[in-house]
Amino acid sequence: MKYKALIIDDEPPARSIIRAYLKKHETIEVVEECANGFEAIKAIKEHRPQILFLDIQMPKVTGLELLEVIDEPLQVVFTTAYDQYALKAFELNAIDYLLKPFDEKRFDSAVQKVLDKLQSGDYSNQIQIEQMQQSKQEKLDRIVVKKGTILTVVDLQNLLYLEAQDDYVMLYTETGNYLKSKTMKYFEEHLPSEQFIRIHRSYIVNASKIKGLEPYDKDTYKAILNPDCKLKVSRTGYKKLKEHMDF
Repeated sequence: MKYKALIIDDEPPARSIIRAYLKKHETIEVVEECANGFEAIKAIKEHRPQILFLDIQMPKVTGLELLEVIDEPLQVVFTTAYDQYALKAFELNAIDYLLKPFDEKRFDSAVQKVLDKLQSGDYSNQIQIEQMQQSKQEKLDRIVVKKGTILTVVDLQNLLYLEAQDDYVMLYTETGNYLKSKTMKYFEEHLPSEQFIRIHRSYIVNASKIKGLEPYDKDTYKAILNPDCKLKVSRTGYKKLKEHMDF
């Protein structure tokens, strides 16, 4: 049986090295090389690979951001010049993490791990990207979303508010709405707190988009973003708004 693989790296020499190292691994077929996440998401849908050789630091969309929006079960080997994610990757039982420059022997070792997992049918080692991201205390400065095979990078300045929808969160922007497989707790912890406020268990709002408040019920209000968008504000949310916006 042959397994299909994608090589995803913005540097052509790096992709060439991986392809050369894979030549002797006859059970792995490189179905496409991708220079960025936008190409990769289309290639994944088209080819349905089992294996990704994935760089992390790429322009426009990082490797971690790409994995956030992939639904298919994949075996991922990181190939990167940056080591800041290595510890978390291993803690979460990633297949392997190859730090550039790596030699052929080290690469072969990673490939063997991949093949062992695929042949055993054991996918328990798959990288849990959400947990990896949640373990980081860094604040988000953008959010990558997907509709079909189209990736979009949402600038936080264009984000109006977020709404809880069961196990997902709907992002409402000035140009469209996007469903993200994350939790409200994740966004509450990772969005800049000086800009985004949890005004209700169902809503996180971009404070700069609030035009005003209007009474809704006894001791409760609605936040007005525009005449067609008014969001319920809980008592706790109202206190946060008063502190933040000096209402």
